Amino acid sequence: MIVQLQHGLQARIAAEFVQKASSFESEIHVIKDGRSVVGKSVMGVMTIAAREGEEITLIVNGRDEQKTVTSLESFLSSREFRADQTYIIR
Repeated sequence: MIVQLQHGLQARIAAEFVQKASSFESEIHVIKDGRSVVGKSVMGVMTIAAREGEEITLIVNGRDEQKTVTSLESFLSSREFRADQTYIIR
């Protein structure tokens, strides 16, 4: 998945992502440039510093993994820029 954020995966969208990820039972890892972080950790997601145009990979393992992947991919690909709120992933 390619990050489409003008300012990358910054604090607010990382928090939204983690909140969504935490609603699932599955283990979630986000990988960028060979570095893997726990997808349910705001600090972890922020430390990968994903910027616009960079590729990230989601690794999901658990009972609800298919639902988790579908939901997180939809979240990351359907977000739009809203000047009054934050930069988000499309």
